[in-house]
Amino acid sequence: MNAKCAGERKLVTFRDPVVERVVDKFIERSDLGLEKYGRTLHDERTGGHKDLLGYLTDVQEELMDAILYIQAAREELSKENNPCEDCSCCCAPI
Repeated sequence: MNAKCAGERKLVTFRDPVVERVVDKFIERSDLGLEKYGRTLHDERTGGHKDLLGYLTDVQEELMDAILYIQAAREELSKENNPCEDCSCCCAPI
């Protein structure tokens, strides 16, 4: 069976534990998507469930969310590094 077939198990040896943890997260996310939507991303694409514009919209929305998460994290770091009563210094845009 081709290694690219769905459900195929593959033994991989990682040189870098950081890469291994990222791959583990991809697998967990794929499993979650399959559980939530009942199909893989491959099934979604080949089954015509979403067109290119739909994928581009998803990417745009995810990147917009990422920017918000980055800003919230920066504000949290600022608050931790500069604790005070005056919100203007620790919640000001970074």
